[in-house]
Amino acid sequence: MKIIITGATKGIGKAIAEKFAAEGFDLAICSRNNEDLKGFKKEMQSKHPQIEVLTKVADMRKKTEVLAFAAFVKKHWNGIDVLVNNAGLFIPGEISKEEDGALEQMVETNLYSAYHLTRALLPVMLDRGSGHIFNMCSIASLIAYPNGGSYSISKFALLGFSKVLREEMKDKGIKVTSILPGATWSASWAGVDLPESRLMQANDIAIAVWSAWTMSPSAVVEDIVIRPQLGDL
Repeated sequence: MKIIITGATKGIGKAIAEKFAAEGFDLAICSRNNEDLKGFKKEMQSKHPQIEVLTKVADMRKKTEVLAFAAFVKKHWNGIDVLVNNAGLFIPGEISKEEDGALEQMVETNLYSAYHLTRALLPVMLDRGSGHIFNMCSIASLIAYPNGGSYSISKFALLGFSKVLREEMKDKGIKVTSILPGATWSASWAGVDLPESRLMQANDIAIAVWSAWTMSPSAVVEDIVIRPQLGDL
């Protein structure tokens, strides 16, 4: 079995990679940082020597690099079982005050990357009549919140993309699931003065993704909303 995860060297993406690797999945991941990729590959192969780990440097803001990553994976693999569009960028700010270009940066990273990568890889899934696509949306896909700005706009759009894709793929054997997590410990929250229990663990999201994947072919979880027990921040 084979899984592709974007932005998988840290946080939620890494937790998902670790969970699926432990279950015997081969991994294909990308990151902007080659050193992070090297460290990830070494760690995964040390823990799970039986799996294959493909890595490639790619800036998911850039369509050419997204397509190059897709071509790289297709060159090595004939089949893809799971795609997790996880790469994301969060720049806090209000629409009226955020820096010029913030919308473009986050739409390119959070929406366009998922759109272009999915389109590039869908033919592989369609040929087999199976596959599961997970789009890492956010609570920000559902509600506007203070300092959410263009991030919320991009995540609302990603949820829309995911819902359209679900409708188009439902009779083709391909599942589509939107993951909508609230505050989760990751690099974005580094240094925040909050107790560990206030935010969710990245592994909580990985468990949810794995659970959705394990369902029978006749069932699909369309949306998974996951919040900290004490509610949103």
